[in-house]
Amino acid sequence: MTKKWLLSLVFILGLGAATAQAAEHYVIDTKGMHAFITFKIKHLGYSWLEGRFDRFSGDFDFDDANPANNKVKVDIDVSSVDTNHAERDKHLRSARFFDTDKFPKASFVSTGWEDKGNGKAILKGKFTLRGVTKNIAIDVSQVGTGKDPWGGYRRGFEGTTTLHLSDYKMKEGHILGPVAENVQLWLSVEGVRQ
Repeated sequence: MTKKWLLSLVFILGLGAATAQAAEHYVIDTKGMHAFITFKIKHLGYSWLEGRFDRFSGDFDFDDANPANNKVKVDIDVSSVDTNHAERDKHLRSARFFDTDKFPKASFVSTGWEDKGNGKAILKGKFTLRGVTKNIAIDVSQVGTGKDPWGGYRRGFEGTTTLHLSDYKMKEGHILGPVAENVQLWLSVEGVRQ
């Protein structure tokens, strides 16, 4: 092994490490309640039913210069579903809907980031709920980024997508009427840079 070849190898490995470290890593600030996952679904076509998941965690990598490095992972405690109505929440946790005894967690793992410019993107990934994994796309907008008052650095995004109950074997959704097939999901995440 020549010295020149060895120096080239060191340079290539160093370049690879620098590229891998170019993305900033953030932990979603659920502890400070600066992140939310909410949903709404039509009730019989007459009104909206809104709810949220109170417990979830996740992180994301963000690279403004190379969006191909962007990635997101979120885990949701489905049993934390909260629609501001205890009896309804109990019903939603049952086997007829979320079946949280059997499937206590939902998760999202990104597979791609399509940059649209002006802080907007389409985040693609695999969403798992009730043991079923589907490819979904989330319309993403960056809300803002910068230093916080405690010496840290934060970056925030919001995202929207529509899920379909039948995709996740929630066939009981029909009791709310055919319009209840579509669930509008809204995510607001603020990450603290590590």
